[in-house]
Amino acid sequence: MAQFPLFHPFSKFTLLFLATLLSTVVISHQQQPLLSSTEQDAVYQVLDSINSAIPWRSLFPDDLCSSAPHGVVCDLFSNPDVSSPETAHVTELSFGYVSDYTPNPPCSPNSTIDPLLFTSFKYLRKLFFYQCFTETRVSVPEIPPSFGSSLEELVFVDNPSLVGSIGGILGNFTNLRRVVLTGNGVYGNIPDGVAHLVNLEELTLSRNQLGGEISLSFAKLKKLKVLDLGYNDFAGNVPESVGNLSELLKLDLSSNGFSGKIPESFKNMQRLELLDLSLNQFSNSGVPLFLAEMPQLKQVHLSGNLLGGKIPEIWKNLGGILGIGLSDMGLVGEIPTSMGVHLKNLRYLGLDNNKLEGTVPEEFGFLESVNEINLENNSLSGRVSLSRSFSAKIGHKLKLAGNPQLCVDDGFIFFSKTKSAAGLEQLKVCRKPHKPNPALLSVVSSSVQVVVPSKLLFATWVLFMLIFA
Repeated sequence: MAQFPLFHPFSKFTLLFLATLLSTVVISHQQQPLLSSTEQDAVYQVLDSINSAIPWRSLFPDDLCSSAPHGVVCDLFSNPDVSSPETAHVTELSFGYVSDYTPNPPCSPNSTIDPLLFTSFKYLRKLFFYQCFTETRVSVPEIPPSFGSSLEELVFVDNPSLVGSIGGILGNFTNLRRVVLTGNGVYGNIPDGVAHLVNLEELTLSRNQLGGEISLSFAKLKKLKVLDLGYNDFAGNVPESVGNLSELLKLDLSSNGFSGKIPESFKNMQRLELLDLSLNQFSNSGVPLFLAEMPQLKQVHLSGNLLGGKIPEIWKNLGGILGIGLSDMGLVGEIPTSMGVHLKNLRYLGLDNNKLEGTVPEEFGFLESVNEINLENNSLSGRVSLSRSFSAKIGHKLKLAGNPQLCVDDGFIFFSKTKSAAGLEQLKVCRKPHKPNPALLSVVSSSVQVVVPSKLLFATWVLFMLIFA
């Protein structure tokens, strides 16, 4: 039996991949190959560049459209040649073992990109790389203009050794619907040519080293549903034209250097479900009031921007919201009780590291779905009036530390130690309101009852002596 070299950390993935293919490969010697020999050889060569330790030609000697590793997908196309009415071409290439349910060809630590990848598959619709370029440096390829006339999905996920300018990847691929370049070593500015990707529905460029400003050309991507530029080095103002992306469901600009005011035009994104602007430099504009006009919102995260001001009363129309992050924003004033009344579906609320005052709203007890409330490091005061059952449900996720003027009843301290509601354990015990001691009242009353009759008896004796003397 042939011995295949195993290597760390990919050996487990390789074994699982081989086990999967050996259990699923069906070889048909009678069927005439549908894939041209030129295209078939190109597939073998690309597979070798991904992992040369696996003998691809021996394992898959037949037509790759009939018997191929998972991740190599073909489709039939009409042929005007009457002698062969249909031909097959490769339409999907996915590399990198994801899971037992997605056992793509496993990549080796020395994976490279063969140039044939961009010259041999003119019918390719999907190109996918997952954790393939993790050790050996691989330059971002200059994709030729002739490639990608059919390309709809371009995905590179967690390839930190894939290094180069993004300009070489985003070509004039007008059929592209989905571009995901996340967790790579890609740098540079997003080219203005992105405006030509008019069919784009998702543009995820998170966790790279991209910079510059958001181009006004983004406004032309009318079909865009997901725009994720998080964890990069973008800066400057966000143009108002971004608000014209009316089909957008997710907008993530977190962990960049954006500044200025949050565009008022965002309220035009009526379908938006996730808005994450956290960890930027937006300032001095307060929590945007236009959020009240975006009823489809499920997640709002503005933490780490010094917006200042009070938490506005905007929650009545946001009953479907699941998560709110307003931490470290310089917020002042009291926590609106309306948050507890209207946010029935809320799972997470972060208001920590602000300058909030007043009490913890008793109405928070109405938040039946909440899993975490973080109010740490504010200036809250008074008695925490949440029920024991509510505190027990949240447990350690009720975070109230750093509010020295907050207090709980004595019974709650014992309860928190026994019911994992440690958020209360660090708080002091409230001073009980002064009430007259019933026992003392009883003593005083008894004393009065004794003293008054004694004086009356003495006065009667004196009067008796004067009369009968």
